[in-house]
Amino acid sequence: MKAVILAGGLGTRLREETEFRPKPMVEIGGQPILWHIMKIFSHYDVNEFVVCIGYRGDVIKDYFANYETRSNDFTVRLGATKEIEFHDAHLESDWRVTLVDTGQETMTGGRVKRVQPYVVDERCLVTYGDGLADVDISALLAFHARHGRLATMTTVRPLTRFGVVDLDEDGKVRRFREKPQTDEYVNGGFFVFEPKVLEHYLGPDSVLEQEPLEALAKDGELMAYRHEGVWQPMDTYREFTMLNELWLSGHAPWKVWDE
Repeated sequence: MKAVILAGGLGTRLREETEFRPKPMVEIGGQPILWHIMKIFSHYDVNEFVVCIGYRGDVIKDYFANYETRSNDFTVRLGATKEIEFHDAHLESDWRVTLVDTGQETMTGGRVKRVQPYVVDERCLVTYGDGLADVDISALLAFHARHGRLATMTTVRPLTRFGVVDLDEDGKVRRFREKPQTDEYVNGGFFVFEPKVLEHYLGPDSVLEQEPLEALAKDGELMAYRHEGVWQPMDTYREFTMLNELWLSGHAPWKVWDE
């Protein structure tokens, strides 16, 4: 099974970090957030990836083209026939990564549609290149298999940005709650799609979160997997800083892998 990762957007709300690189290449603890997402999938033995690139896609291409030299000690023999001998085996050696240029301005649904030739006739996972979670991918796939519909969307309850003050009827403050979870579920990515979703519900100009998902819901073909664990997008510089602080603390909740 392949994981399709949307990594082509402009990331304008994180302009401090995305002026010269796409948002999925913004680093958390020295590695791009894209790498962290792939490590989550790999922990559940999903090691084939199709990355939808667009804005500054050359940065992502260069990262993977040079991954071996970035990740290993090596000896290079210079000369007319340059030889490189790698001395280590990194833990991503079994990854197979396909990079697909899906355009600068293409919408999310259109990007997934454009990679259809690389996921022909097979179930696939789809997620965003800027959101981390401790989603149990095995449980997600088992849920999808049980309900038998065409699509599953992982839903999450995000934390509010601000603390909440609970009041009684006459205005007396009863308690403070620091950034509690909301009661409403939102789209957290980590989709599972059957081939018919890409064939019949996605078009070259579609916005995944609008017409395709609405049509799937109307047809009774969209189910929600409720994830009650950690989910955190990286939309702002505040969130970028917070994710790095969590990683440096040694308590990054999305780090489900060992090394």
